[in-house]
Formats: sequence, structure tokens, C-alpha cells
Amino acid sequence: MPLFDLPLAQLRSYTSDVTPPTDFTAFWDATIAEARAFPLNASFEPAENYLSVIDTFDVTFSGYGGAPVKGWLHLPAHREAGARLPVVVHYVGYSGGRGLVNQDTRWAQAGYAHFIMDTRGQGYGGTLGETPDPHPSAGGVAHAGLMTRGIASREDYYYRRVYVDAFRAVEAAQAHPGVEPEKVVLAGVSQGGGIVVATAGLAAGRLDGVIAALPDVPFLQDFPRAIDITLRGPYPEIAQFLARHRDRYEPVLDVLRYFDGVNLARLATAPALYSTAQMDDICPPSTVFASFNAYGSGAAGTAPTDAAKDIEVYRFNNHEGGQEHHWIRQLLFLRKILG
Repeated sequence: MPLFDLPLAQLRSYTSDVTPPTDFTAFWDATIAEARAFPLNASFEPAENYLSVIDTFDVTFSGYGGAPVKGWLHLPAHREAGARLPVVVHYVGYSGGRGLVNQDTRWAQAGYAHFIMDTRGQGYGGTLGETPDPHPSAGGVAHAGLMTRGIASREDYYYRRVYVDAFRAVEAAQAHPGVEPEKVVLAGVSQGGGIVVATAGLAAGRLDGVIAALPDVPFLQDFPRAIDITLRGPYPEIAQFLARHRDRYEPVLDVLRYFDGVNLARLATAPALYSTAQMDDICPPSTVFASFNAYGSGAAGTAPTDAAKDIEVYRFNNHEGGQEHHWIRQLLFLRKILG
């Protein structure tokens, strides 16, 4: 795969033309308040994971509309009695779910609490999922996939529900007695990385305790550029939808502005370590840099949040990014954050 996007020097200064709607903050304030009107109802049932060094809990909590969302909580088995651990809240990639009970315990192996959120309506590819998307718009007219589900309105768009689930997943993780609620790290790859950016932005001023964000080759950033240049899905789902619905381009972009990671990144305050890959034709590096360069820059008319941030660039990689190499980089980043 050749280097198809902007040269690295231009990427480092690239900014998106995406701007937040005038009622952006009010929309998300109302959305989070509506979600919090439902009891969190976080439950943690011990689960057999067939591992001697990890304890696992089958998690259920109330997400968007009070609907139950599943997850896993993994803890090191030999932790000190009564100890509270920093927690990594982990969001998964497009089409994946929380997976099998012992499929991914890496952060618990590193000594953290590891909370994996199931993604509603997904789990049909990659890893198994168990959380349905019961919203009426799930049966509406859309391109195959999830990117255009409910895209006719900001109220019904699929990622409104996912972002709310992700926000409440942090609250659910904080509710467990083995978790230090003031030491929450957000982590994810691709779609998971995009959800990290969204949750970091939504948490700012609304939820205490988020101390770091690790968006790895994040999806859901700079929608206008992404749907114009991206070669492989899921962004092309939107382009293919618009190829048939030729009169919907501007209305669709107006809806997507509420969910674009660039707009949410501006609000974030937690230190962040991004990653991108220059040959990535699923989440092009310019879309990632658009988010990175916006991160912590502040909402329109407000001062920057001064969020510390860094980005790793993997020149010769596609959407796999840094993989095991980047995880080491993340571990070192968290050591500095946590002291």
C-alpha cells in the first residue's frame, strides 16, 4: 500500500474544516442528562474464565435509554485485599463485541482493572457481542452496516447511543469496589479509538476521574474528508448511501457534526496518546491528525484546555497500526501518568 494521504509535514499541521453546531454543548448536556435519569444498575457477577491469574466479572449496566449493556471486568487475581486499582475502560473495533470471557485480559495482566464494553448491535464480526440495539431506528432505511443507521436525525443516529453507552460504561467501572474511581483510562483501537475520543470530550466537565485517553488509529474523525478519500470501510458505507440518496449530502453532514471526533476532541482535558499509520486506508492519517490537532483546543469562543498530548506515527503500516509495539508505548505512557 503506497503513502496515499498528505505528507507527514502537512499532516502535522492539518486541521479539519468541521465545526460544531451552535447547540452542540446543549445537545450533549441534554443527552447525558436524559441517560442519567435512568438508574445505572451496574451489576458484577463472578464468571469462570479458566485462568488462574485473572478474576472476571460479567457486567451489566444501563446505557442509552436505560437499555442493558454488557461488559467484562477483569482484575488481577492476586491483588491486595481491599485495594482499588486504576481501570482501563476498553472500547472495541467496528463489528466486534466484548468477546469471550478470557479472550482479552491484557490490561489486567499489566496490573490494571480492565473493563471491556460490549458495543450495542455489534459482535457479528471480529469478536462476539451480546448487546442488542433495540432502538426503533435500527430497522430504518440505511446502507448495510451501522454508519447510516438513524442518520436522518441527530436524535436517532446510532453513535448517539454508542457514545452514551461509553460514557455510562465509565460510571459503571467506577462503581466497582475494586476500581479507583479517580484513575480511569480510556483505550481502544479504530472504532474503539473513536469512542475514546468521544468519551474524553463528553467527560470533560461532566464526569470526574478520567486521567488519560489512548485513541489508537481512531475511527469516526473528520467525516467530510473521510468519506471523500477513504478506500475501505466502514466510512464508504456513508458514501455508498449518498450515492443512492443524492439529495442527502448536506443534511447527513449536518447530523454527523454532532458525532465527529474532531468536535468532541476539542473539549477533552485528559492527557492523550494517539497513534496513526501512514498507509492506513481505513482510518486515513489526515483524519487522525485532524482529531489530534483539535484535541484540547477548546470549544468555539473558549480557551484551550491545555490537555497534554502526543502521537505515534507508524509510517509503513496500514490499519493494524503499531499493535504490540504501540501497547508497550501505551504502558510507558501510563506509568508516567500514574507515577
